[in-house]
Amino acid sequence: MAAKPSPIMLETERLVLTMPGPEAAPRLVSYFETNRRHLSPWEPPFPKGLFTNAVWKRRLAQNRQEYDGGKSMRLVLLSKDDRDGAVVGLVNFTQFVRGAFMGCSLGYSLDQDAQGKGLMYEAIKEATRHVFEDLGMHRVTANYLPINERSGKLLRRLGFKVEGYARDYIYINGAWRDHILTSLVNNKPIVPQYVTANNGATS
Repeated sequence: MAAKPSPIMLETERLVLTMPGPEAAPRLVSYFETNRRHLSPWEPPFPKGLFTNAVWKRRLAQNRQEYDGGKSMRLVLLSKDDRDGAVVGLVNFTQFVRGAFMGCSLGYSLDQDAQGKGLMYEAIKEATRHVFEDLGMHRVTANYLPINERSGKLLRRLGFKVEGYARDYIYINGAWRDHILTSLVNNKPIVPQYVTANNGATS
């Protein structure tokens, strides 16, 4: 049976941002196996089964269901010149909250060999455009470790503003780690989804 097309396909100058189906499980396993040491200092403990095809088949199917249900948008980054090749990185928008808030949280990772080329800037810029313009979000939050200056520089370049400092925020690499809290706000007026077009009454 042929794989179902992705519900989303965004393109930048060098990348394709998409949501592959379960058939892409081996490519995600390879991404995490290759980058295990590279990602460990910045990620929560890897969940059991992360390096198995069975887990990624379920995850990729669930990713599509969550996107269709308006709960998250988890994107896989691929090279525009090699769409069937190795995964370049991930950009995830999770914890979608609508109503009066209209916001979500951003997380991302990049292959160790793709660092320093501006690829993640390219990917997040296009992905946040989609989140704001097409999904109607008002705010995207992103948090990073104080020692991760590369991530801080990236977020500042994208326009994220520092909003706070959280102590012992997330358990990473064997300890509870402080995080710098940032956000990017959509400058275009957004009407919360529970407000009706006719009279402003809540549903």
